Parts: sequence; structure tokens; C-alpha cells
Amino acid sequence: MSDNSLQAISPFYSKHDHRGQPLLISGSCSVESEQQYVQTALALAKTGRVQWLRGGIWKPRTRPDAFEGVGAIGLPWMIDAREASGLPVMTEVANADHVELCLKHGINALWIGARTTVNPFTVQEIADALRGVDIPVFIKNPVNPDLSLWLGALERLQRAGITQLAAIHRGFSHLGDSIYRNKPMWEIPIALRTAYPNITLICDPSHICGRRDLLQRVAQKAMDLGFDGWMIESHLDPDNALSDAAQQITPETLNAMLSEIEIRSPHSDDLTFTHRLQSIRSRIDKVDEEIIHLIGKRMRITEELGHFKRDESVTIFQIDRWKEILESRTMLAEQVGLSKEFITQYLEQLHKESIRKQTKVMNQRDSGPTSL
Repeated sequence: MSDNSLQAISPFYSKHDHRGQPLLISGSCSVESEQQYVQTALALAKTGRVQWLRGGIWKPRTRPDAFEGVGAIGLPWMIDAREASGLPVMTEVANADHVELCLKHGINALWIGARTTVNPFTVQEIADALRGVDIPVFIKNPVNPDLSLWLGALERLQRAGITQLAAIHRGFSHLGDSIYRNKPMWEIPIALRTAYPNITLICDPSHICGRRDLLQRVAQKAMDLGFDGWMIESHLDPDNALSDAAQQITPETLNAMLSEIEIRSPHSDDLTFTHRLQSIRSRIDKVDEEIIHLIGKRMRITEELGHFKRDESVTIFQIDRWKEILESRTMLAEQVGLSKEFITQYLEQLHKESIRKQTKVMNQRDSGPTSL
């Protein structure tokens, strides 16, 4: 990994370096009026938990008839809120003009939203506008579950000279039913943290949940997965907010909710715990080895099946057999306490690899059969 990589960036914030307190970014979804925003800032400052004050000036809405923000007129209101509350302020930028206006007004930090992260051209435009100005920049994951786009956005900003970088996980668009507005798909931010362990990682429960009653559950899970903090929307009068009313909570509710969150340590100094942990992990390692060997055995049988199908000119895929596998294995998995979602994803990956193996066998007709 080169010195120019995100690995070389020091953590912008780590809760383990700040007396165990997660970074908390809060504020209303939109800056609606000077009074509304300043009063919200004062109420949030009073909690003693908030380190950054957020507020949307430009709101990229799906439908053109929705409230799209007050625009640049609201930037001085953010500065007023900073002076009144003592909290640094941050807002979303979606193009170079937004960046220029924020820098002109002295906004302390910026974030790049999900709809912008998905477009490398726009991200590069923002990065170019920030060259020579090293202020904190938070980058939300793209709307779609694409880790490369998220990493690419971070890398573009890093190459532009931004060293105070953080990633915000706000969930991903999805098809089908879900209790969430945007599915968490926790494996993606975990993959980002695995690729770049030093990157500051923030969770946005507001946009993941889309509703108040799920916020605490998601906020707690983020802590349990090692996130460094949260971005949670708060409004003095959530029900009458001009945007995303259902997912906002009052500063008082925010304070009460976070009081219920348990901040756990990633390590323990208790030697008895450490030895017991190692013993349990060793058992897990042994089972994993057995599973991998069994999967290898299954794939060798799959290759044998591929040769048999090839010699009899039978197609690789038969829908009836696949449906039978899904039904029978799902039933068995549920009997041993595995979720339907997990076993379905596992079987789909297993089936994908099985098809790959059989396809390879099918394509070896001219060169002769391989050894089984």
C-alpha cells in the first residue's frame, strides 16, 4: 500500500481516543429558517453530547415539488447558530458552486451525499474545488451498494489534499419489503473498514431507518460493530419539519435515546476472559476448516456432475432441482436456528460457484475431460 493511500491517513476521530465518547453529528435535516436552526442548535448544545451541527442548505429531492432547501441564504444562519451554540457547522455540497459558497461563508466542514457519491465526475469536481483547502469532509456511501464507488470518492478527495476524511454509512436503496428506508447491508461498511482500518466511520441511523422507532436499535448496532460515531437528525418540532419529518427526533429525545446506548470496548484486560475468548475462537476456527473442506468436497462432486451432464448433453441448470434445494435446505436451516435470509444468500453463492465449476467442465469438451 503506497503512502498516498487512505491507509496513511490518521483517524479523523476515534471514540477510543476520546474517553469512550462517540462522535455525534446532529441537527435538522434542513435549515428551514434562522430561528428554527439557531434554536435547534442551542437545544442540542445543551445536551452536552453534540460535537458537530449539521444542516441541509441544498436538498436533492426525488420529486421536484418537494422542499429543496432554502439555498445560500441559509448559510449565514448556520454561522449564527455556530456563534450562539459554540458548535462547528457542516452542510452537504453537491457541486463546485456549493463548495465555493460554503468556503466563502466559513462553514467548518462538508459532506458529500449519497446521490453525489454515485457520480465520479461530480465527486472529482468537488475534489478539484477543494484543492489547497484542507477542511473535514465526510462522504456518504452511494445510493446503490457499490463499495468501489464509496472508496473511489474517498480516494479522489484524498488525492486532492484532504486529510481530514470520514465515511458515513447511511444504508442502500433496495427492492422488496424492508423495515428500513435504506437497508443497512452492514457487510459493506465493514468491508470499507477492512480495506482502510484508519478511516473514521460514522453511522447515519436517520437515513437507514426512515422512522424514529428504529433509531436506537441501529445506533446500538453501529457501536457494537466498531463505528466511531453517528449522524442523527434532530429538530425542535419533528412532525412539522419541511423534510424527512418521520425520521427526526427532538434534542431531548436524542439525549434520552443515547443515554440507553451501551458503548462497549473492543478489548478486555481480564485474563480469564481473554483465555476463554481464545478457546471459543479456536473451536470456531476448527469448525470453519471443516466447513471449507466439506464445500471443497461438494464442489468435486459438482465437477463429476458436470462431466455426466456434458456427456449426456444435459443443461447445467434445472429449475426444479434448484427449487428443491432451496426449499429443503431452508427448512433444515430453520430447524437448527439459521435465518432464512442467511441460508438463502449462502445457497445462492454455493449455486453460483457450482454453476461456474460445471461451466468450466462443459467448456473442456475439445481438450478432453479433467481428472475428478
